[in-house]
Amino acid sequence: MCSIFGIFGLQPGDDLQLLRRQSLELSQRQRHRGPDWSGVYLDGGGASEGCILVHERLAIVDPAGGSQPLLSEDGELALAVNGEIYNHRELKAGLMRPYAFQTGSDCEVINALYREGDGREDEPASFLNRLNGIFAFALWDKAKGGAIIARDPIGVCPLYWGHDRQGRLRVASEMKSLADTCADVAQFPPGHWYDTATGELKRYYERPWRSYEAVEGVEVPLQELREAFEAAVHRQLMTDVPYGVLLSGGLDSSLVAAVAARYARHRVEDNDRSEAWWPRLHSFAIGLKGSPDLAAAKIAAEALGTVHHGFEYTFDEGLDALPEVIRHIETYDVTTIRASTPMFLLARRIKAMGVKMVLSGEGSDEVFGGYLYFHKAPNAREFHEELIRKLDALYHYDCLRANKSMMAWGVEPRVPFLDREFLDVAMRMDAKFKMVDKSRSDAQRMEKGVLRAAFDGYLPHSILWRQKEQFSDGVGYGWIDGLKAHAERQVSDRELAAADKCFPVNPPQTKEAYWYRSLFEQFYPSPAAAETVPGGKSIACSSPAAIAWDASFAKMADPSGRAVAGVHNDAMAVV
Repeated sequence: MCSIFGIFGLQPGDDLQLLRRQSLELSQRQRHRGPDWSGVYLDGGGASEGCILVHERLAIVDPAGGSQPLLSEDGELALAVNGEIYNHRELKAGLMRPYAFQTGSDCEVINALYREGDGREDEPASFLNRLNGIFAFALWDKAKGGAIIARDPIGVCPLYWGHDRQGRLRVASEMKSLADTCADVAQFPPGHWYDTATGELKRYYERPWRSYEAVEGVEVPLQELREAFEAAVHRQLMTDVPYGVLLSGGLDSSLVAAVAARYARHRVEDNDRSEAWWPRLHSFAIGLKGSPDLAAAKIAAEALGTVHHGFEYTFDEGLDALPEVIRHIETYDVTTIRASTPMFLLARRIKAMGVKMVLSGEGSDEVFGGYLYFHKAPNAREFHEELIRKLDALYHYDCLRANKSMMAWGVEPRVPFLDREFLDVAMRMDAKFKMVDKSRSDAQRMEKGVLRAAFDGYLPHSILWRQKEQFSDGVGYGWIDGLKAHAERQVSDRELAAADKCFPVNPPQTKEAYWYRSLFEQFYPSPAAAETVPGGKSIACSSPAAIAWDASFAKMADPSGRAVAGVHNDAMAVV
């Protein structure tokens, strides 16, 4: 994973050297994502429009080669990618016409697939539905004088776009590279592609399971669910550098670690025929002293045999880091900031140990309804529709947090629960098999019961059946409670009462939210930047629509899982 920056629509008479220097300077703002090497491609255009592409590389696959932008042999195609293509070997083997690969990069197959379709005018990006990976890329076609810009289906990899004063399109992996020059900066929508030559923005990722009618009555066998997840983890172990797993001791991260541990001794890139270069799997956890996560992670690690590293941080250390966290993650969302801070601190520890890639458990709660408010879902249809809303919003929240918190220190996170093939298995299941039924005595009496049942025997009982803890809770309840108390001292009642005057876009509703918003505005003061963050009330990470599930939700909207009274063991009192 890396970062990209691009300017499209260069015209004759543009000062190309000035724009090149400016592009390098703006791209440097996101160099933490790719500290290993930088590459620049410049096409002045001539009779047609031209472009500049800048790439900051974090070398995970083919470290010795694979520098970007990736050029075709004839120099007609230039590709800058942030991401990984997990099925690149299968795609290369299935090419219908020869392509002269210039590197060992997994991402170069994008050039080959585009060339195979000859950049068809009717659907130049038809190959996107064949990619299994996480990506945000810009592919420049010199002959056409235009580019294809695309983002992965869920939005695991960040991508922003906007226009400068001259109307030229600019794209970047992080908003900080565009905020000063693009008054209309916005997130590029996941699952879409854009053709700069025609100005068309199209969705390419459509799945039948988005409709409840398509999944109603469908039960996926536990063996199929388990094997699909194991295959997803196996695919995402593709790496030529030291890697590890994030292990909070919760169900999701522990399952990722358990499956990864089964494959860690062999090299995925060699079809598991040779020993891995780093056969000992390392796991990482963080929390305040005495946190639930640190204790549970230790139990899980001992059972799985990982080389475990549990780090403690103090409240003051988290508080000190918080402004820098907001600058990196580019949001003022309360839940995201609460959880990003310990993750940011953990990433720094991981990088110091020489690890460059980690597997993480994000996405499971959106696929299986793991958040505790799902206990209140009135029926399977509404449960399923909330899952779709949560998946559609992931790029604003958990994907943003995991990616930017880790990549702030050049550590790449991968998320097997959001693997494209696994989603097609898990999401075609009728939500009635995912719902909690407290009257039952089997696995379905608990959130994510079907997932727990599928992996019975993989984890210690106390981990397999551990209650859902959101990461910002699991690092220690003193973290959230301390943040609220600190915000109470930072923001006056009068300031909060006038929040809509100071912040007309998504006015903060609490003192904690006001404090975060004030820090965000120091780095990103434009209205467009504020609009990149969605608003609306939430209960334990719900969408605003799910507030209607329980009358008590409207009175105590708080993103902490402890806000769900009657479900969480340590539910907070109504405030």
